[in-house]
Amino acid sequence: MIKIEDWGLIGYMEAWERQKQLVAKIQSGEESSTFVVCEHPTVITAGRATKEGNINVSLDFLKSLGVDVIQNDRGGDVTLHNPGQLVGYPIFDLKQYKQDLHWFLREIEDCIIQTIASYGIVGDRVEGLTGVWLESKRKICAIGMHCSRWVTSHGFALNVKNNLNEFFYIIPCGITDKEVTSISKEIGTEVDFEEVKKRCNEIFKSKF
Repeated sequence: MIKIEDWGLIGYMEAWERQKQLVAKIQSGEESSTFVVCEHPTVITAGRATKEGNINVSLDFLKSLGVDVIQNDRGGDVTLHNPGQLVGYPIFDLKQYKQDLHWFLREIEDCIIQTIASYGIVGDRVEGLTGVWLESKRKICAIGMHCSRWVTSHGFALNVKNNLNEFFYIIPCGITDKEVTSISKEIGTEVDFEEVKKRCNEIFKSKF
């Protein structure tokens, strides 16, 4: 049985530090697998596969807006977090499940597909790409993980009701020919963030 922690709106670096502490405790057996949900103030993160040129604006411009660019150790390219986006960090001991990161990524995608299905949205996968898409052309959820001694960290970013205009600062995940979207944009009305979070938590609990 996984634990669930809600960190609320939290700075990215603080959340990353708390993830590292949780990973160490799970590796040592002090803690059990934990699913963290939170939101971040606007921040750009660059994963291990980030290519130069995938940030569209100058660092000085971003600094003037108070937007940090943070290099981290997850897989994937550049992405953006902002309020109204549900960020999930499954800090899981895969030795308790299946020692296969690709399997785990597909399981996370499945949880997100089930979550958005609650709102009548049909999510799918695009071969060779990680994340959840609509009609194979609009990305609603980005996923990037790190795994150390079979304990995972980082996770997914599901666009719920966030400001999608901020994604113009970057080429999301380095993919130029696809758009980003959100639950609110797809259903054409404001959505209850806490309700989405609760639904997502229930699905992760039932799956894991």
